Amino acid sequence: MHSPESDPRNVMQSPKPNSSSPRRAPVAVDGNGTISSREEESMFQRLEDQPLLSPPAYDDIHREVRYEDSGSPTSAVGESSQANHEDTKGMGYLFLLALPVGGLQVAWSVELSSISPFLLSLGLSKSLLALVWVAGPLSGALVQPYIGIRSDNCRHKWGRRRPFIAGGTVATVASLLALAWTQTIVGSFLVLFGISRDSHATAVASQIWATLLVYVLDFAINVIQAGIRAYIVDSAPTHQQESANAMAGIITGAGSIVGYLFGYADLPKLFPFLGHTEFQVLCAIASAAMILTVAVSCLSIPEKDPQQFGAPSDRERGVIGFFKSLFFSIRRLPPQVRRVCIAQIFAWIGWFPFLFYITTYVGGIYSEPYFRDDPDLAKADIDQIYERGTRMGTLALLSFSITTLVASIGLPMIVEPSFKPADKPNVTQMTPNSSSRSELNDRSSLSISAKRNSPLLMSSRFYDQLLRPIVTRLRISWLTLRRAWLLSHLLFAALMWLTVFVRTTTGATVLISAIGIPWALTNWAPFALISAEISKRDAIRRGVRRPPPTREGQLLAEGGADEVGQAGVVLGIHNMAVSAPQVIATVVSSVIFKFLQKPRGTPGDNSVAWVLRFGGLCTLMAAWCTSLILENDDED
Repeated sequence: MHSPESDPRNVMQSPKPNSSSPRRAPVAVDGNGTISSREEESMFQRLEDQPLLSPPAYDDIHREVRYEDSGSPTSAVGESSQANHEDTKGMGYLFLLALPVGGLQVAWSVELSSISPFLLSLGLSKSLLALVWVAGPLSGALVQPYIGIRSDNCRHKWGRRRPFIAGGTVATVASLLALAWTQTIVGSFLVLFGISRDSHATAVASQIWATLLVYVLDFAINVIQAGIRAYIVDSAPTHQQESANAMAGIITGAGSIVGYLFGYADLPKLFPFLGHTEFQVLCAIASAAMILTVAVSCLSIPEKDPQQFGAPSDRERGVIGFFKSLFFSIRRLPPQVRRVCIAQIFAWIGWFPFLFYITTYVGGIYSEPYFRDDPDLAKADIDQIYERGTRMGTLALLSFSITTLVASIGLPMIVEPSFKPADKPNVTQMTPNSSSRSELNDRSSLSISAKRNSPLLMSSRFYDQLLRPIVTRLRISWLTLRRAWLLSHLLFAALMWLTVFVRTTTGATVLISAIGIPWALTNWAPFALISAEISKRDAIRRGVRRPPPTREGQLLAEGGADEVGQAGVVLGIHNMAVSAPQVIATVVSSVIFKFLQKPRGTPGDNSVAWVLRFGGLCTLMAAWCTSLILENDDED
């Protein structure tokens, strides 16, 4: 009987090589369809170098034979055996990939919760403190795009992202520890010149030193963040970008809870060997968390060979060259990424007032009955009331973080994935000679055996065999990630306007806890949508996924439209869309405070509530922009 395997018409055609991938020369085969051992070795090595693809078995290689009109096999080698297929990674792999986000979140928690009180304790005024915090949006808007462009063009033997992650970690740890010991370092240095530790000059020098280190810290943290996010995009398969970013959201939530719990503990008593003050011990713990998580992830998850991305861009370098490249990249952003960035601009105009003023809002609700009952309280009494109110706000934020973590775990179980792994193609296997087949099958068996016994695969078997079927049943077919993100904007806007009815700290805590749900989606959805788009485009360029029937899809398949679609620059531009709204939110909030704020200790001050409601209005605009984002089916 004539078997379909022997029919030359069933053999997959190798895709046309493109300019962004290494060219693959045709491989001669003899009339029996046998490929030489040298060519087998070369093909095996080329396929094995692709980290998203599993090490190939012998049969996978020998499927790649193209027939000429004569009917005899004349060439092989390509990516057709893996076309439209990327291996699914285990949950252990995704956990290790996203692990550095947890250490980064601990460092962020220390900065956001402890640096302002520390700077005020050094004698810095509140007006100068506001200038210090300009470092956040400034570094986010400039550093991440710059690092993104540089890492896209990096061809270091460690990879494209890991050198920047490692360098950023060193700078973050150094700046954290130097900041925590500011008074000791500055005082010890000035004593050498006969200046007393208690002098005014030492105090001013300490303020300058600490301010500079806050800027260094913000810049260093943004270097790590840019590298980690691009690292996740590069290392996770296209159909698992949502899962990888959901894992990052879970780890972020856990990091926040850890940070808040450490903030409640008497750390100098528990860890006296790490420092004499709460801030010193917090910085030491954050540094250890950064080093541990980054080291484990970077040593466990390999990067793609940077040489496979071709030569670095030859665009003009330096400051002027950076801004030219940035402007060029913004103009040529992929349409799907541009829609996400526009939605982010409006979303973060709404989120920044919440993040900046929510503890003040809770403190105001807590203080209101005291000020209403006794409008003539002494300043010391007012300060004590506000201090207790701030602690109530911190407790509400701890509840908010717990809700965020629970939502980060639960939402991926019900949201329908945008991308699904494509099936491996059904292609013809050629019959090789026995000696070469035995040699390569031995190598493949060893590789597969090693993978089966690896901790990553073994740790994910429980999920794959027991939990995955349950999770699949929980999914809501119409609830895509884009729709879930859109609904989260509407939920956030509704919760912000519910502040009209909140009169107690209990009600405020419940409301803030509920905001953890849209916050979980804010930390997941935009990154996942952008990451999936970048990964999909990269997979099309490499011939791993089938291009859409559009002009842009054709250009991608031929290696074009490459430079502005890389993870580093795209995620850097996305971070600009997140950071820039901080300036807008600050200006509008200042105007609202100017007209509505009452003197400290006066009852009836609802200016913060109106700032939050303004943010809710902006997220309605973000919801409309999110509705313009295409679903995956619409794109294709």
